[in-house]
Amino acid sequence: MLGLQYFSFEDLWSPLVLALFLIIAAAYLVLVGPFSEKVQNAEPATAGQKVMFFTGLFVLYLAQAGPFNLLGHVMFSFHMVSMALSYLIAPPLMMKGLPTWVWRSIVRWLPTRQLSFLAHPIVAAVLFNGLFSLYHLPIVHDYVMLNFTVHRLYYIVLFITSMLMWWTLLNPLPEGRQASGLSKVGFIFLNMVLLTPACGLIIFASEPLYQTYSNPAVWAEAMRYCVSGDSSAILRSFGGPEFFNFLSSAKEDQQVGGILMKFIQEGIFVSMLAYVFTQWYRKERQEEDDDSYPSGGGNEPGPLNPAAKS
Repeated sequence: MLGLQYFSFEDLWSPLVLALFLIIAAAYLVLVGPFSEKVQNAEPATAGQKVMFFTGLFVLYLAQAGPFNLLGHVMFSFHMVSMALSYLIAPPLMMKGLPTWVWRSIVRWLPTRQLSFLAHPIVAAVLFNGLFSLYHLPIVHDYVMLNFTVHRLYYIVLFITSMLMWWTLLNPLPEGRQASGLSKVGFIFLNMVLLTPACGLIIFASEPLYQTYSNPAVWAEAMRYCVSGDSSAILRSFGGPEFFNFLSSAKEDQQVGGILMKFIQEGIFVSMLAYVFTQWYRKERQEEDDDSYPSGGGNEPGPLNPAAKS
């Protein structure tokens, strides 16, 4: 299916990276389990948090080292799905999966005074979407895909900036600066707008933009980083990316990739809009209920009779 039968287990599942992700999963269980009992005021992770963290970790593994990583080297449309999984789906799940005390420890360890500006909503949105768009300029994309170290470093930076972008919407620290409901709505629309030019460039291009998906020699060179064998052997075996492309052409594959990325992004952010509006409505109702709380004849503490506490 999708040509995966032509690749080995090592090519599809990257056992060394899988081992690293399993170590991260085990470390998480120790952190939120036995280790948390030794930390003062450390609340245990809930079952829901564990499910979210492991789901996010699994999604990230599939996108960066599992079958979606391989498929993303074969077809541009799968590359865009892999990007969406890595930076729009995995980060919020993993963020929600970490208990508050872990985030407090991380923030205390980081030089937050010097780096706090990076988490400013506008800065975070421009950073992530700018780096994402820059990466999909043809000359940049082809260079990154052909240089393994640059490729990994760029993806790590993208992951960090995606976490900063999600921080505005999912700030896990109750004592931290929380964006208002209206600010979150504006932030969501800002992100949707900022990614549109890159997707538009990809969707409406009159010809294939990326050598790594249209030039067999360049494609084979890029494939060396996720499958065994040299580029000449890959070319002899498959001839080029069109061997796997079930769409009519590289141009159509490129257009489908741009459309998928935009639809996935909008689907996720529309869901976030619904979540933000729900939280906003609940907060407004709670404040209204607090303001209308009866004073109880002057003997019970309440908003209208604070002196009753003494």
